[in-house]
Amino acid sequence: MEATLRWLPVTAVAPVVWGATYYVTQRFLPADYPLYGAAIRALPAGLLLLLISRKLPRGSWWWKSAVLGTLNMGAFFALVYLAAQLLPSSIASTIMATSPMVMMLFAWAALADRPRMPHLAGACLGMAGVALMLLQDVRGAGLLGALASVTAMLMSSLGYVLAKRWSGDVDVFSLTSWQLIAGGAVLAPAAVLVEGAPPPLGGPELLGYGFLTFVATALAFVAWFTGLRHLSAGTVGLIGLLNPVTGVLLGTVIAGETLTPRQVCGLVLVLLGVLLGQRVVSRRARSRPVKLQVRSPVKADRPGGG
Repeated sequence: MEATLRWLPVTAVAPVVWGATYYVTQRFLPADYPLYGAAIRALPAGLLLLLISRKLPRGSWWWKSAVLGTLNMGAFFALVYLAAQLLPSSIASTIMATSPMVMMLFAWAALADRPRMPHLAGACLGMAGVALMLLQDVRGAGLLGALASVTAMLMSSLGYVLAKRWSGDVDVFSLTSWQLIAGGAVLAPAAVLVEGAPPPLGGPELLGYGFLTFVATALAFVAWFTGLRHLSAGTVGLIGLLNPVTGVLLGTVIAGETLTPRQVCGLVLVLLGVLLGQRVVSRRARSRPVKLQVRSPVKADRPGGG
């Protein structure tokens, strides 16, 4: 049981850190360079993890890395930035909160991992909680921004499930590094074509990009894909709901914002949804039979051999 449950806090590192990226991006990074920002975030992180793993893709992993890197990093980062420019963050976050439900459906189709009722109930509670916390005024919603956000959510949900299906024979550091490098390779030429020269970088920008690259990308994605390897897609998706929770709490602690009663209710619903998913993990761990190692009797050698 402990061996299974220990992966829950490891996986939670990712959404908690990602929740802090909103504050770091708004406070320290230039606003008009989303593609460069995504490329700077992905490529150095991927190269760092490649230095740690010291493994290059082999065989089918060349095209699998390209597919996963595009779904989970390259196109995903670009679409998230586009949605952030065209949508209020509350609406974008609420759309992304549907990811746990979509991940369960993809996992059911691709992995025959049928969603359990506590997972489905937790996803519904989580979506309702995020909407209560963040969704206030939908008048700023635009069709293009909504499409970008929905597409990003669908692509990442599919990419995470495919990573879970394909990654059994690859260590997590290699899996993450290949995806980040492939995603960065997609983003870099797009940044040059669309945004021209790279942004000027001073001390605050370097600190911001350093956090995004090494903490919110390298560390966070290793933790996330580790969780996908050891936990069900439904459980990992529900843990992802800690992302908007972290963003709201950081706004309260750092920016001095005040939590409204509606936001408090939303926080409670999200945490209840996450806890429902963890009860499934705990129940599975308790019901898993203990395998006893039975040693074969040692046969004494006969005199004279054989």
